[in-house]
Amino acid sequence: MTATPLTGRARPDRSPHSFAEWQRLGGYEALRRALKELSPDDLVSLVEGSGLRGRGGAGFLTGTKWKLMRKAAAAAGEGPRYLCVNGDEMEPGSFKDRMLLEALPHQLLEGAMLAAYAIGASEVILLVRDAYRAGAAALNRAIVEIESAGLLGSNILGSGFSLTMRVHGSAGRYIVGEETALISAIEGDRPVPRARPPYPAQSGLWGRPTIVNNVETLSCVPLIVQHGADWFRGLSRTEEGGTKLYGVSGRVNRPMLIEAPMGTTARELIERCGGIRDGRRLRAFQPGGGATAFLEEAELDVPMDFGHLKKAGSALGTGALIVLDETSCPVASIARHARFYARESCGLCTPCRDGLPWVSKLLDQLEAGQGNAATLELLQMHVDLASPSGRSFCDLMTGAMTPVRSGLERFADVFAAHLAGRCPVGRA
Repeated sequence: MTATPLTGRARPDRSPHSFAEWQRLGGYEALRRALKELSPDDLVSLVEGSGLRGRGGAGFLTGTKWKLMRKAAAAAGEGPRYLCVNGDEMEPGSFKDRMLLEALPHQLLEGAMLAAYAIGASEVILLVRDAYRAGAAALNRAIVEIESAGLLGSNILGSGFSLTMRVHGSAGRYIVGEETALISAIEGDRPVPRARPPYPAQSGLWGRPTIVNNVETLSCVPLIVQHGADWFRGLSRTEEGGTKLYGVSGRVNRPMLIEAPMGTTARELIERCGGIRDGRRLRAFQPGGGATAFLEEAELDVPMDFGHLKKAGSALGTGALIVLDETSCPVASIARHARFYARESCGLCTPCRDGLPWVSKLLDQLEAGQGNAATLELLQMHVDLASPSGRSFCDLMTGAMTPVRSGLERFADVFAAHLAGRCPVGRA
């Protein structure tokens, strides 16, 4: 088996395979096996045993999530159950799902069908951000193909399992990545998070049991069914199973998407990208996208997985590694991301709606050399008030404040220099 099982069948130009081509590459063998040999509970146990964690950022065990869904759905009684696929990829630095949508739509659809079978879902809704039109088109073509082949609809392969599937276009808002806001968006409402409990597994889309899974997560499932849980675990360098799609961007010579064993280090990923641009030194990196804490040279060899990065004081997030070199200004970088998060607030709660624009304004003042001691004090006040989880309705504000808190801790000298009206390292 290839060292890149998740992406190894993709064409270099990212053009999607036809159904016939995908079948010749082993496509839908996992689905046929599952419907013939595995009960839904067997499939849940298989995925649980693989150690697959959600690749959307939270890292929750996928099999455990499905198991909870089955329990909640049984309590909810007869009626439809739903699987929603989160393809609204908007975390700064993240571009992994786009590749899977555009190049490997059949792999994702097979994973979604397997997940639907496991949880007893009757419909799969794939929400894809509007900017990913090529990916949405690839999915729509693939859905037509598998319907024509009899792998979608009523009584699939004589198994008694029936399923419909459709693509739902997203307006493209960061908040839609939050699972309850995603559900609201599909229902046609304003995409704002919902209070929990009840959890989506209890009452989600149109009040029915619902699971939301990420594109990369579901794309792993056919491989697990085809090759086994032990095989999937063996791909990783740590106890967290599988390979991972790491998107490396920023001050590297060749920004790229890399499939590598879970637990690969930032040092290795940067080296595969040709090292730091122009032979410069590393200043810092964010291992999981714009909403994760900064790490520095001392943490380059920390395994890039959920557990090890949490212990190091950061997070894997979506695996979007953003690199800053010695000429990158952390204040400018943080300010740029803060403007994004302030713009993307759904406006539901005061701390996020009013707090993030204020934080963004303070950072812009500092970055422009127009701040003073009071500016820095106000910024620290916001960090102290807003950083703990639970101070806002969802975790958007907590995530947005994470690099601010981390930057103030790690780059106090750079922030202090900006108070004097100068940037000591240049601009990001």
